[in-house]
Amino acid sequence: MDPARAAAFQVALGQEPTIGAGSVLPPFFHQLYFWAPRPPGALGRDGHPRVGDGIIPDMGLPRRMWAGGRLAFHAPLLAGVPAERVSHLEQAVRKTGRSGPLAFVTLRHEISQGRRVCVTEWQDLVYREDPDPSAARPAPPEARRDETERRTVSFSTTLLFRYSALTFNGHRIHYDLDYARQVEGYDGLVVHGPLLAQLLMLLAEEAIGPLAGFAFRASSPLMHFDTAELCLKGRELWVRGPDGRQCMTAAAETG
Repeated sequence: MDPARAAAFQVALGQEPTIGAGSVLPPFFHQLYFWAPRPPGALGRDGHPRVGDGIIPDMGLPRRMWAGGRLAFHAPLLAGVPAERVSHLEQAVRKTGRSGPLAFVTLRHEISQGRRVCVTEWQDLVYREDPDPSAARPAPPEARRDETERRTVSFSTTLLFRYSALTFNGHRIHYDLDYARQVEGYDGLVVHGPLLAQLLMLLAEEAIGPLAGFAFRASSPLMHFDTAELCLKGRELWVRGPDGRQCMTAAAETG
């Protein structure tokens, strides 16, 4: 796990690059590793690897979203030490909701160093139909306002590009403004859900100590021009958008 990649991410977040060989990686920094590059012909229209060619089946729905996830931290991951990730498909079901057909996919990843599983991650993906331009958008939920700690954050297009590059995430909603607006129906570039979760994890670890577990759920997208607030109360965290909407909720566990 190349320390330079983790240090580059620290710089992208505005931090000092303190990670070197042997350093303990902050929680969720494993997202920077375990790339699975695919040639252009194996990509879908959104820039992600085409479904049906790997462990994710083709559910017949074009829009992919990382809806949330859960992590169990068993032991620290160390920079500069070889690691292995083994992925499993736990669920792939198609349902019909108020907005039309939906597909839910859950992946489980086990990340090991030296024959020891250090992190278990469950990744929840949702697939949907293309948006109907004439349909009214559902009102997003209102975020809580009883936090005991709050931090204001903003997201430049440079940060979104750097995070996409460091995680090898080709999803065009994060860097192709025309695609995000005209094809997927967003108002702007979408801030990565895992990036929001990453910032909440860093806040939680700073406020309450080393994490034993963390779960997060996205509830409404945040755009690149939005200023957001990272909020914490006890072990509960959330992201509040500039209009008060709830963008993400999370819960932290300590050992």
